[in-house]
Amino acid sequence: MPTLGRWILVFTGSFRSAAGASPATFEHRKVTTNNVLRALMGAFTAVFIGLIVFSLRDTSAKEGGRAPEFSITTDDGQRVTPVSFGGKVLVLNFWATWCSPCVQEIPSLNEFQKKFAKSGVVVVAVSIDKNPEKYRAFLDRIHVSFDTARDPQADISARYGTFQYPETYIIKDGRVMRKFANAEDWVSDDMTQYIQSLL
Repeated sequence: MPTLGRWILVFTGSFRSAAGASPATFEHRKVTTNNVLRALMGAFTAVFIGLIVFSLRDTSAKEGGRAPEFSITTDDGQRVTPVSFGGKVLVLNFWATWCSPCVQEIPSLNEFQKKFAKSGVVVVAVSIDKNPEKYRAFLDRIHVSFDTARDPQADISARYGTFQYPETYIIKDGRVMRKFANAEDWVSDDMTQYIQSLL
């Protein structure tokens, strides 16, 4: 029992020292302990607040900012990342077959891709459809000219801060140039002039 004996001696010695201490010594120890506890509580609070702020920070895509990283393989087997097109313009469209505005937007987006295909513009439409059969049947029916891919967990769109569809990002050299939060007329004069200004 040497260990227990040592603890008894330490406790007894501490008790004797405390018994012989003056009231001023007790007060000093109390103040010191309170200061230490306050400092620890302050540090823990600061760390806790910092973790909350870090977890709530807005990491969505911003015009003029870096395009959030992602990697996806299109239905034709091409690997796509925000910087994989070099100086080309990437038109990243988030959509779904059950989204009416998305479906209404497809014809103009299709014509847009045909119009700018030889100018260094690439449209990649990422669907959040969960059902692969319905997704494939839809594409077999409409025959689009742009690249398509499926992200059933919506991981990429969430990374971009997209939760309503359709939403499209114009990306060049890894940076977000423009964000369109609704269905667009992709062959309008304004859109044509804007895209040409990026080429």
